[in-house]
Amino acid sequence: MSKPVCFSVKAYLTPSATSPLAPAVIERREPLPSDVKIEILYCGVCHSDLHFARNEWHFTQYPAVPGHEIVGRVTAVGSAVQKFKVGDTVGVGCLVDSCRTCASCREGLEQFCDLGLAGGTYAGWDKHLNTPTLGGYSQSIVVTEDFVLRMPANLDPAAAAPLLCAGITTYSPLKHWKIGPGQKVGVVGLGGLGHMAVKFARAFGAHVVLFTTSKSKVADAKRLGAHDVVVSTDEKQMAPHAGSFDFILDAVSADHDLNTYMNLLKRDGNMTLVGAPEKPLPVAAFPLLMRRRSLSGSLIGGLPETQEMLDFCGKHNITAEIEMIRMDQINEAYERMLQSDVKYRFVIDMASLK
Repeated sequence: MSKPVCFSVKAYLTPSATSPLAPAVIERREPLPSDVKIEILYCGVCHSDLHFARNEWHFTQYPAVPGHEIVGRVTAVGSAVQKFKVGDTVGVGCLVDSCRTCASCREGLEQFCDLGLAGGTYAGWDKHLNTPTLGGYSQSIVVTEDFVLRMPANLDPAAAAPLLCAGITTYSPLKHWKIGPGQKVGVVGLGGLGHMAVKFARAFGAHVVLFTTSKSKVADAKRLGAHDVVVSTDEKQMAPHAGSFDFILDAVSADHDLNTYMNLLKRDGNMTLVGAPEKPLPVAAFPLLMRRRSLSGSLIGGLPETQEMLDFCGKHNITAEIEMIRMDQINEAYERMLQSDVKYRFVIDMASLK
């Protein structure tokens, strides 16, 4: 296969795990017949971007361009594209490709593709250019139309950008475990993921309880939709909730005690992890055994479910709580993320890259 014709765009990248992100020029392919060319307007800043840039997952290939919460405008389409036209507002999330043929892909669960995350928006592999994929901290991106999403017209595009990762990461497990009215749902942690989980669980009709270690987050959690807020380090606040939850979504990536929350589940209750602590966390057997509780994990969502989530957000007017930054503030934003100094998602105004 010959290499497609390419064009140059401005981007922010890092050449190594210890280098700051800095301006550079990268190549994108000109649209092939099934491709959509997108001018990137806004890009959310996910904690995964930081992990990737600093090689904390030990598979980063450099130079690295993070960014997988992309909202933009279609500027060109390939000759075979049917779903989109020039001028459409669209989104690109964590995936830009998959094998399309394995059982998961055929079921619309591309996030569980047998090839793993080879189709990642970054940290994947561009089979057309035969190079690693480069993410959304750039002026534009070219993506096959099957991995492009239609953005609801009524949503603020900047505040909608984090839906492409933080949104689907929390929506998917709530849907999988059939959360709805009459259920009691706990959310552990009120960060980029946790604040979206609170919004979704409330919109699904559940009774929502937010667990936090910070007393300063109580009022904000209630503003975002939590019916109750529990400071998890206070045993007196925790005790009345023992054995009462149908479902708990754990959105914490720091070291913490899972068993504390497992004991809050009802018989047959489930706790799902969407946070990714660096080190393994111990799980005691008896809290699981005695009430047939379960512990599971969840990873973003497939393309059909992500579009479903976006449409749900459009119907219920759900977006992320954001702080807008310029592209040249990204290194400072990473340091602030490490200190949990963001409410609740940074979003880059990509016009600042010009």
